[in-house]
Amino acid sequence: MSPRRSGEGHVRMPDAEFEELLARAAEEGAKRALADVGLDGTEAAMDVRDLRALVDSIRLVRRTAMQTAVRMITTSVMLALLAGIAIKLKIFGGGP
Repeated sequence: MSPRRSGEGHVRMPDAEFEELLARAAEEGAKRALADVGLDGTEAAMDVRDLRALVDSIRLVRRTAMQTAVRMITTSVMLALLAGIAIKLKIFGGGP
């Protein structure tokens, strides 16, 4: 049986057959892409979980580093203000 052709020479196929062809092509493409990055073995699911845990850890470290930097800057500003107040009120010395 030869495929049906439209007036412009395009091949026509039933929608169900086309959908099955697309699904097979997508599955094969996904398998090939995973194999290209080394995630095609039996340990692939565990590798993906490990990668997600690593990314979560990096995000936590980044957030903690930002919080620490903000706290250090805030503490430095407060200490500078207290030092300025102490100098202005001559708390630590008789000065002229």
